[in-house]
Amino acid sequence: MKIRRRRASDDIIDVRSQSPGTKRSGIPGGKLGAGGGIGGILIVILLAVLGGGSLTGGGEGSGGSLGGLEQILAGLGSAPAPAPDAGSPLPDGNLSDDEAFVSFVLDDVQDFWEGLFADAGQAYARAQLVLFSGAVQSGCGAASAATGPFYCSLDQRVYLDLDFFDELHQRFGAPGDFAQAYVIAHEIAHHVQNLTGVSKVVIDQSRSDPSQRNDLSIKQELQADCLAGVWAYSTYNRNLLESGDIEEGLGAAAAVGDDRIQETVTGRVDPESWTHGSSQQRVEWFQRGFESGDSGQCDTFTELD
Repeated sequence: MKIRRRRASDDIIDVRSQSPGTKRSGIPGGKLGAGGGIGGILIVILLAVLGGGSLTGGGEGSGGSLGGLEQILAGLGSAPAPAPDAGSPLPDGNLSDDEAFVSFVLDDVQDFWEGLFADAGQAYARAQLVLFSGAVQSGCGAASAATGPFYCSLDQRVYLDLDFFDELHQRFGAPGDFAQAYVIAHEIAHHVQNLTGVSKVVIDQSRSDPSQRNDLSIKQELQADCLAGVWAYSTYNRNLLESGDIEEGLGAAAAVGDDRIQETVTGRVDPESWTHGSSQQRVEWFQRGFESGDSGQCDTFTELD
């Protein structure tokens, strides 16, 4: 992926000097409340179209229409979050290659969604990305690097240990800078879902019917993959992609499929315990977003019912 500027993102907070530096176990971590991501679980539903349409739930029994974007935003409440680790901005000078790349991608993804929200007459509140090492305290609770990258809706932050990219390459066979870009775009997609208020609606639905929890989580994760693909389409239009980039993104989507992770870690596959979707599903939904460039094509709830 072509980087058009090399400077620190204003939206990055660095807490690595405060982190204990615990080595990851290599096993995907557990659940963080009110969060979501590559390695965590989030119970949220659907963002259909930003502006010019309604947000609707899945099929029969899902609670029906969720109303328009304006109504959901107006009704969105906030919950107090525990104080996360204090940190410092990432300094501009002497950025590592990883720091420069994460900074560029984070700003590019958020600039894209900021523009889309503005086109729909809505304000986009930018997420912050916290760089940590080993373990971190987030607004959704404590987490270790084994959890993988995750998004916490309570403090509207993405949490990332850069060592995850090494594991993505070495253990799960997904090398390349655009594999890393896919991870960041996926986490910011969770932020987009949170800003629409959809997460609150689905958390309520999951509480009323806990048997649907895994199914809701899979649909939300696949939708985040699709939204990441929508952003990837914009990078193609702006001539930011290099040869092999999309293949790297597809490789990353496949690498974090539940079946691939389960087989790698435990040697067996248990579809009943899936929370993110299979490798094939994750590839298909990322590809759909990339090929269409349209968030309205990311309706996982209608199509997977």
